[in-house]
Amino acid sequence: MKIAIIGYGKMGRMIEQTAIARGHEIVSKIDVNNPEEFDSPAFASADVAIEFTNPTVAYDNCRKAFERGVKVVSGSTGWLDDHKEEMEKWCREGGKTLFWASNFSLGVAIFAALNRQLAMMMNKYGNYDVSMEETHHIHKLDAPSGTAITLAEDLVAALDRKDKWVKGEQILPDGTTEGSNEVAPNELPISSVRRDEVAGIHSIRYNSEADEITITHSAHNRSGFAMGAVLAAEYAKDHNGMLTMKDLLGF
Repeated sequence: MKIAIIGYGKMGRMIEQTAIARGHEIVSKIDVNNPEEFDSPAFASADVAIEFTNPTVAYDNCRKAFERGVKVVSGSTGWLDDHKEEMEKWCREGGKTLFWASNFSLGVAIFAALNRQLAMMMNKYGNYDVSMEETHHIHKLDAPSGTAITLAEDLVAALDRKDKWVKGEQILPDGTTEGSNEVAPNELPISSVRRDEVAGIHSIRYNSEADEITITHSAHNRSGFAMGAVLAAEYAKDHNGMLTMKDLLGF
């Protein structure tokens, strides 16, 4: 398979290594320094482009790839909600393909399924309040993380006592704190911590006067995200439309 990489930072380089190890060819690499590469024959020859950038450019990256007939796997968060209808139209009426996930880790996908199942079990036990904390490296700009938001949306959908998520306490890279976890009973707080070079930790807590139930996913490094993104590209090559990890994994 021929792969183009959009966003050639740490994640892009790891995706390149993983893709090559699985026998794929990297035909194009695009970063802020060479946006003209979108117009190259090499980019147009790609079966799939894997895009890991930021919310300010992700939409344009997808649009440019679509215009050149290239399918897209995107792990950029914080942009799709504003463009979801347009992306769906591109895929439904224009025959394009977008595989999007807030997190491509297979472990996170399993964790998300566990989160949904546990939330359904806990829905009838209103004495347990629920909260969430996510921790990432100091270079991460968005908070809460896209993964935390996805997990929170699943919780809100399953728990009758929660109807929205809100930002909770934020511990910033310099150690200062803002915000609070003291929220209304119908709100689900997400705490965010920015510390060191943490690849990603997500914890969901159900707390009562009697006890606490906590589930946690901790990423040791970015290799799981890279492998998931390449597996998604392999899946997208042979499938069309708006795709997610549920399509790839079947749960």
